[in-house]
Amino acid sequence: MGRADKGQGKKGGRIRRLFTWRKLLGTFFVGCLLVMGAFYAVYVMVPVPIANAQATMQSNVYKYADGKVLARTGEINREIVGLEKIPLGVQHAFVAAENKTFYKDNGIDIKGTLRGALNTVTGKGKQGGSTITQQYVKNYYLDQDQTVTRKLKEMVIALKVDQQSSKAEILAGYMNTSYYGRSAYGIQAAAQSYYGVDATKLTVAQGAYLASLLQAPNQYDWTAASPTGRKLVEERWAYTLDNMVEEGWLDATERAGLKFPAPQKAKPAPGMEGQRGYLVEAANQELVRQGIPEKDIKAGGWTITLNIDEQKQKALVEAVEKQLEKKLDRKGDKKDATVQAGATSVDPKTGQVVAMYGGVGATQHWTSNATRRDYQPASTFKPLVLASALDNGAETQDGRKIGLGTIYDGTSKRKVVGSSIPFSPENEDNQSYGPVTVQKATNSSINSVYAQMIVDVGPGNTKKTAIDLGMKDGADFGETPAMSLGTMGASTWDMAGVYASLANHGVKVTPTVVKSAEHKDRKADPVKSVGSQVISREAADTVTKAMTGVVRNGSGFRAAGDYAAAGKTGTSENNRSAWFVGYTPELVTAVGLFGEDTKGNQVTLTDTINPGRANGGRTPAQIWGAYTTAALDGGSDARFDLETGGSGDIVETEPTPTRTGSTPSSTPPPATGTPDPTQPPTSTATTPTQPTGTVTIPPPPTETTDPVPPTTVPPVVGGDDSGEGDGNVRPPR
Repeated sequence: MGRADKGQGKKGGRIRRLFTWRKLLGTFFVGCLLVMGAFYAVYVMVPVPIANAQATMQSNVYKYADGKVLARTGEINREIVGLEKIPLGVQHAFVAAENKTFYKDNGIDIKGTLRGALNTVTGKGKQGGSTITQQYVKNYYLDQDQTVTRKLKEMVIALKVDQQSSKAEILAGYMNTSYYGRSAYGIQAAAQSYYGVDATKLTVAQGAYLASLLQAPNQYDWTAASPTGRKLVEERWAYTLDNMVEEGWLDATERAGLKFPAPQKAKPAPGMEGQRGYLVEAANQELVRQGIPEKDIKAGGWTITLNIDEQKQKALVEAVEKQLEKKLDRKGDKKDATVQAGATSVDPKTGQVVAMYGGVGATQHWTSNATRRDYQPASTFKPLVLASALDNGAETQDGRKIGLGTIYDGTSKRKVVGSSIPFSPENEDNQSYGPVTVQKATNSSINSVYAQMIVDVGPGNTKKTAIDLGMKDGADFGETPAMSLGTMGASTWDMAGVYASLANHGVKVTPTVVKSAEHKDRKADPVKSVGSQVISREAADTVTKAMTGVVRNGSGFRAAGDYAAAGKTGTSENNRSAWFVGYTPELVTAVGLFGEDTKGNQVTLTDTINPGRANGGRTPAQIWGAYTTAALDGGSDARFDLETGGSGDIVETEPTPTRTGSTPSSTPPPATGTPDPTQPPTSTATTPTQPTGTVTIPPPPTETTDPVPPTTVPPVVGGDDSGEGDGNVRPPR
């Protein structure tokens, strides 16, 4: 052997001695131990973190009374649902599509994860190969970055989660955190977006499609997919169902009969436009009043069902549109642009708010005209003065018990008697009526009569009655004779509740818009909307009877229809607000118009919706009538069930009134002694114990207005601007 051969042999021997099989095997085992030790160290050191912020974010879902979705709010369109609400076949579809061994594995797929990590490192694409548990961990605890470090954390946390949580909890978490396209996070939002149903009503075929979507949500959205995308998602759908058959979760015969369930076209999630924003805000505020912190509501996850009847809601919007909005030029006329409308409609037997109108649209005018309390209710307050007089058994200054047949002096600017605060209210157009019955004074909304009546019953007693019936204690009542003209603040919501209490025979009714509110962690207790008897039935029913005259023969005649109705008009100081509040036996509705400029200041409604004053007996009554007719499907045979006693007796003849002042511009149909067939029967007229001398009651004029209180009376809410620029300012009603 040559020198070179000897050197080469020695070198080869050294290599063989260095890489013996024993050394290689030992090195392998040491390496494995090091890897295992490192993995164990990572396992010990890496805790299960708290959920990432996005994973816990949910939307609130608001529904109509019948369960139809009204709106969704929140940054993330997600509503977490329990696994018990997801059909078992749909659950199996997700497992079959993503991880057939889910129920048996320990939460990780080492081969798949290593393959995905290798592909990521070598630049072959960011690929997964993860189990359902790993994908849940990625969605719920980590982020979506495909790095080796993140994949290692994912495996460690998946092992721990599999040990700490049940398979049901993991599967529910996976289905609720996954992204399905169309901005839908979670199975509930996906079910609504793709099939217009709740997750609980998904079929196996639909569930298999949603499970198939998760591989490529945007590419596999059937309505927007390319031909290739459609082919691929159909193949994956079939693959999912075949896996279900293989696992024994689906009968082969049933599988053969399933057809691909093409989803509906994508629709934008209902937002805050139109009336939705007002309804959502009203519901949120009611929940806050019930003790649910506002931050908890904003955190999402609530399913809130409202009492709103979708058909009645549409009818109310259409009534405002037809009777008001189509007659205004909001863009071209600055005066028209100042007109705001609000309305609240309540079922008097339950207190449920069945419809509400907040304004032209929540995204255009955020303040809800239905719930704002910065305008005066004006003469819609007068029935509360009468209710207090009747409930307290009040008497006139000369000792006569107050009832509908009681005679008062209706002279305009008549100074009230018995008050330490002087007050001489002016009737509309300074018209004097002389001696009139309370019924007549109610029909024609005679200020001088009601100013005297509140002195007779006492402003303090009247305030108590008003609060008992539902007006807010925080309102600036100002216990003076001027209070009879509705000088405090109130909303259509408030007045609908007050009149609902009258319609409900004196039993307190609190309007409530929330039917139910549920969160996965809690429920909100419903509002007790029907309370106790707050005034006597006789008093409440007598007021109802008085207000039937307002609709039949008085200032509210434009609200009449094929139904029994009671109501009251009102127009506030300087015509800044105009109201009609009324009810049938089935429905109570308050409608208001409010003058508001672009800066939020109160302004007059004069010469806006119609030339001259926009009083409560015109557009508000017309809106009320149009809505009520539609809400009652054209009309109703229901009649008021009234128990009025002696206080409800109405005098059909009375002393001849003294008429002075200008002639009203329009009058309702003449009063007669024959009851209207659409109205409830009235009690037989009795001979009054009032002053003698009788003539037939003349036709009532249009509504009167409430004058500006004198300077000796505390300032009125939304005070008078002295009618600058209006040479013929009429006193408010």
